[in-house]
Amino acid sequence: MSAAMVGLVKEHRGPGATLKEVPIPTCGSDEVLVKIKATSICGTDLHIYKWDAWAEKTVVTPNVFGHEFAGIVVETGERVTGVKIGDHVSAEGHMVCGTCKACRTGNAHVCPHTKSFGITAPGCFAEYAVVKAGNIIQNDEKLPFEIACLQDPLGNAVQTVLSGDIVGKSVAIIGVGPIGLLAIKVAKACGAGTIFAVDINPNRLEMAVQMGADVIINAMEARTSDALRALTDGEGVDVVLEMSGNPQAIVDGFEAAAHAGRISLLGIPTREVSLDVTNHIIFKGLKVEGITGRKMYETWYQMKGLLKQKRIDLASVITHRFTLDQYEKAFRLMDTGQCGKIVFIH
Repeated sequence: MSAAMVGLVKEHRGPGATLKEVPIPTCGSDEVLVKIKATSICGTDLHIYKWDAWAEKTVVTPNVFGHEFAGIVVETGERVTGVKIGDHVSAEGHMVCGTCKACRTGNAHVCPHTKSFGITAPGCFAEYAVVKAGNIIQNDEKLPFEIACLQDPLGNAVQTVLSGDIVGKSVAIIGVGPIGLLAIKVAKACGAGTIFAVDINPNRLEMAVQMGADVIINAMEARTSDALRALTDGEGVDVVLEMSGNPQAIVDGFEAAAHAGRISLLGIPTREVSLDVTNHIIFKGLKVEGITGRKMYETWYQMKGLLKQKRIDLASVITHRFTLDQYEKAFRLMDTGQCGKIVFIH
């Protein structure tokens, strides 16, 4: 194996990225080296590429970025057990301390000492990546790499949908980007009632229908909260899944939620959001769930079960495939929103 590889590097603290030759990462005693076969672009990667306020505050540079992948193990550290060369794998991207109160009480997904693969630690937009063996997720060899690399974002959707009761309940998914589209599939597979999809992008709304949404709402044409209340006989929606991070959309979600309902927040706003806490949370008896990543590792087992039994089809979410050297075209497309999931074939 040569000592160098090609990687997509966030080299400068500004917009863009650089495709360049970098050293193949060294595999530590508790780590594995993975030959990357497929990766996918996350909304977080777009934040990093465009370099917004969140990226400036959070991202470590220079680093290879990207965190959604599938590949094959080519080397293991001397202390590694349970993972062997030749295994088909993906990985949980949150590297946690394991000793804090959150980690010790089954809440490692919110460990305050988390390092994030491809964000604060080197990632996977490259030929090889090093991953902690404890974070490795084994994949069925029959699962195509381009499907296997989507498990990270699928986990976001699964945790968001299943952070409360969903069976038979009306569900509004606000923001039907790639994770919102996955959430439609998960909600439908898990027995949701009427599924409303809300966005400002007509192309995404068309995709939402293809994924199984029952009703679509263009937020440019009608106030989301008014439309959802009108469509639920004034009662509001039982479950609101906020995926956009748009401040006004978040406010609309709280207004549209039914009394004793649930709102799960995955979208990350880039500024503070002003809410009527009295009327839209306290007096409603609303349950509010903050969603970050995936539960470690409950969510992974849930989605493994859904995939194994073919309850959800991920292939339809992929709309474009590129090679890594086409990254500029891929990120431009991602920024337009005229796509589902974009996959790099390595």
